[in-house]
Formats: sequence, C-alpha cells, structure tokens
Amino acid sequence: MGSIVGSEVTAAAIGLKAGVRRDPFAMLPFCGYNMGDYFGHWIAMGKKSSADKLPKFFFVNWFRKKDGKWLWPGYGENSRVLAYIFDRCNGDGKAIDAAIGKIPAADAINVEGLNVSAEEMKEALAFSTEEWKDEVALIEEQYAMFGSHLPQELKAELDGLKSRLGM
Repeated sequence: MGSIVGSEVTAAAIGLKAGVRRDPFAMLPFCGYNMGDYFGHWIAMGKKSSADKLPKFFFVNWFRKKDGKWLWPGYGENSRVLAYIFDRCNGDGKAIDAAIGKIPAADAINVEGLNVSAEEMKEALAFSTEEWKDEVALIEEQYAMFGSHLPQELKAELDGLKSRLGM
C-alpha cells in the first residue's frame, strides 16, 4: 500500500504541475535510484521482520467534498482520526472489510462536539469500487515507470486488488 501513496506535488518536485501525483512519501525527487529497487529493499526487510515490528499503513483523504463542502473539519480535528489509528494498532477500533483493506466503521471515529452529521461521516468514509477502478489505472501508470525493477510482490498485490474490484 505504501508504494501507491498519492500526495500533493511538493516544492522539491520542480517543473511538475500542481496537484496530486503518485509519489510514495514524496520521495521521488530524493531517491537516487529506481524506486522499484527501493520497494524491493523494503519488501526484503519485511520478510526478515516479524509482523508486530513492521509499520502499519493507513490512508486518509482529508479533502473529500460533497456539494462543495469539506466532509471533515480538518486541522485540529485530525487528532480524532489519529486516535482511531492508535486504537486500530492496539487491536481496537471498529473496521469493515473492503476491497482495499479495512476501513473505519461509520461510528468508529469520535465526532462528539463536531458539526459533522452521520450522513457526512458515512460519505467521508465511503468506499467506491468505481473510484478505485480509476485509481488502478493510475497505479498501473506509476508501476510502468519502474520497468523490470518492479518487484513481483507489488504486481501480485495489484492483481489481487484488481480481482477484488471485479476487474
């Protein structure tokens, strides 16, 4: 999952158009060798470590909108999402299974005292198969940049995702 992280183009990526691009941890401008080899290194490290020692990956999208309005209040309230992530790391925190992995249950994140309706939380946490089918095309485009350096494990993960999405 870490290999497909999308992020805003940073100032370090001179010459690129503003917007979101596939750039794992915003490292592309700094990595002096093929990122496929970089991923291969971390895959090998993961095989040497026990699962409880490996980092856990959580995706967030603070910028989902509906009818032009942000669905999540952001900034200081992001600590509520971090609390949920800590709960999940500790074996708590309600989640449901989706094609992309586990996503928070509708009531899993504490919104007490916020002006966020249950419907807005449902929308903020929604999983869309169609949106992720579009993401697959972007992931394939990114992986193509690595050529023969792309680890087979990443290809297998992408194939699994495509299968879960019905592609």
